[in-house]
Amino acid sequence: MDINTETNNDKKTGNSLNGTTKDQQSMSIEESVRLVAKGDVALIEWDLIGESANKMSSATMTRFKEVLEQVEENKDFKAAVIISRKKSIFMAGADINEIKSLKTKEDFSKAVEGGQEVVNFLEDMRVPVIVAIHGACMGGGCEMAIACDYRIATEDKATRIGLPEVLLGIIPGFGGCVRLPRLIGIEAAYDIILNGKAVDGKKAKRIGLVDKVVPVKELENEAMRMAHKIIKKKSGKRYKEFTGSGLQKKVINSNLMKGFVSNMAKKNVMKFTGGHYPAPLKAIEVIKKTYGLPRSQRDRALRIEREAFCEVAVTQVSKNLINVFFLREDVKKRNGVADASVKGHDVHTVGVLGAGTMGGGIAYAAADKGMFVRMKDIGQEAIDIGYQAAEKIWKKKLKRRRLSKYEFSEKKSRITGVLDYTGFDKLDVVIEAIVENMDIKKKVIGETASKVPADCIIATNTSSLSVNEMAKGHPNPANFVGMHFFNPVDKMPLVEVIRGEQSSDEATATIFNLAKKMGKVPVVVKDGPGFLVNRLLIPYLIEAAHFLQEGMDIQKVDDLYKKQFGMPMGPFHLLDEIGLDVGVKVSKIFRESLGERIEIPDTMVKLENSDRMGKKNKKGFYLWDENGKKGGVDTSIYSEFGLGTPTNPLTDEEIIGRGIYNMINEAATVLIEEKIVESPGELDLAMIMGTGFPPFRGGLLRYADTIGTQKICDDLEVFATKYGERLRPMQTLRTMAKTNRSFY
Repeated sequence: MDINTETNNDKKTGNSLNGTTKDQQSMSIEESVRLVAKGDVALIEWDLIGESANKMSSATMTRFKEVLEQVEENKDFKAAVIISRKKSIFMAGADINEIKSLKTKEDFSKAVEGGQEVVNFLEDMRVPVIVAIHGACMGGGCEMAIACDYRIATEDKATRIGLPEVLLGIIPGFGGCVRLPRLIGIEAAYDIILNGKAVDGKKAKRIGLVDKVVPVKELENEAMRMAHKIIKKKSGKRYKEFTGSGLQKKVINSNLMKGFVSNMAKKNVMKFTGGHYPAPLKAIEVIKKTYGLPRSQRDRALRIEREAFCEVAVTQVSKNLINVFFLREDVKKRNGVADASVKGHDVHTVGVLGAGTMGGGIAYAAADKGMFVRMKDIGQEAIDIGYQAAEKIWKKKLKRRRLSKYEFSEKKSRITGVLDYTGFDKLDVVIEAIVENMDIKKKVIGETASKVPADCIIATNTSSLSVNEMAKGHPNPANFVGMHFFNPVDKMPLVEVIRGEQSSDEATATIFNLAKKMGKVPVVVKDGPGFLVNRLLIPYLIEAAHFLQEGMDIQKVDDLYKKQFGMPMGPFHLLDEIGLDVGVKVSKIFRESLGERIEIPDTMVKLENSDRMGKKNKKGFYLWDENGKKGGVDTSIYSEFGLGTPTNPLTDEEIIGRGIYNMINEAATVLIEEKIVESPGELDLAMIMGTGFPPFRGGLLRYADTIGTQKICDDLEVFATKYGERLRPMQTLRTMAKTNRSFY
């Protein structure tokens, strides 16, 4: 059972197709899973009517079972082929709307058992079944495929086969935990299931997941040829299992080795998740119990899987991850403005003003997705650094075989560099990423506007300067917006699209859609100090400096936020990554903008006067080696700042509460009073994608709702009395607490 990658909240599939009669629904479902007789071969076509992806809803699975029964009953059929008629998706998985609607273990058990019955029927059919896979074959689609006798996949990049259930806080439930290890071995199965991974056709062939890989245009013909060959040779059914060498299979299948591999898998899961995600741990438990059981005990194995699925499906973690999934899916359907009819410009050519590391990262993000990029800077050295930044990312992909040598060269060729405005008269969008100086930016933006087409959109990558003020440098501010990338560009998915007071719908939609084209997750925000993410993050980071001043150990604080709360790194580590000089500079800007809500401690003043800059000069709160690898805490900072040996006077609850509740306090004002962002979902998505806020908690405001605004407000009052007015709940949060109002 699994997620689908294409959902539509306005179109419901299954038993209640929106706006249709029962007869129309039945006809639609019948047309969605069709049986076409090809002589002695039954061709089963999946093509979900009215949807871009095939999904395994209760209705489509019922129809699929009917078709399988027809094949089983017709003695003229000697083999069957399953194929999708969608352009680039074989099967996206289960309908997430249906999963979300289930509440109890009993509900989940009934649904999963129904799916298992259909897949079992497929596996047990009298005729051999060949599945022809092109495009995404995920979750339930993958579980369907591994229940077939033979599997063919295309070599096209669109083909990806996998089990990403853990990304939704659940585990494979239609037999994936039972059948996949038997087919490809326990180690390879763990790699796919525990990481929510998908593999391409070639790797699937290499690990034994598919039998053959063919060009897209040959898929159906090859599947039919295979069917006729099986019929002619009377090969019949096949229950393929892991085919390592005799010794390898014997060793891997031994209880000792199975236990060793499972324990190593659990150790890795704990290392990367801290135990906050129950699904991968539950998957290990299921595989350990069922791997090696004979096929005669299939029902027992599937019952173990089903019961485990139900245990994780009802957890708050799963509900939170499903909510995050829908937040991401919603972005795919939107254009960033209220008027859904606004399309924005198609972007094929992008200019980047200011090369260097950041400019090179932006150039990479555009060129990697097929756009042509013109980098401009005032010196060749900066352009060379930009080239190198982009090339370094592609080289890593080449080394990991995620790119061919031809693709590497082709992508590199899309980036060119100039010292003047040559070629800017043909650009669709220009992204400015020069020095953070308002006067210089305004001058360069005005100059650039005179060199590009009249309808070219100019976007600034500023992280802290006012977009409204900067727009005064553009002769037509309607064509000017913010496009704030997070560093490093190739790894950070969020892009804040900052809509200025005069930014047009068309300009905003253009940049919103461009961010999606680059593979990013865009969130539209209004102009304001720090925009959205930094506005919430800076008070949290400043609070860490207060912890240091109050006698807390750096490592203890970071461990608490990472290991207990689930942040990707603690605040001191994050400050080192950002740059301590940058952290101090932005904190001062916030102090000027937000007043007493930003109280800068003496430790930050001492940081400003020190030579500590963090990772970039190998000296910060932590020690850093020449390769940029973090070592232990640089304990000399305590004596250097006159702090003495840490005494750790604060409780864990105070440390977590002061940091996280401080962000919630600011978020309430940002969302409700200032309306920097339109919805709590967009704020949560931005925090998850921009800071790594733990997805299993659902986002900052989803987490706030689990605590309750009254408790948050009460705790902040206590913190403010003990530690400073900066922690006093603001009026918006106090009002919410009085009425017991939640964010969602």
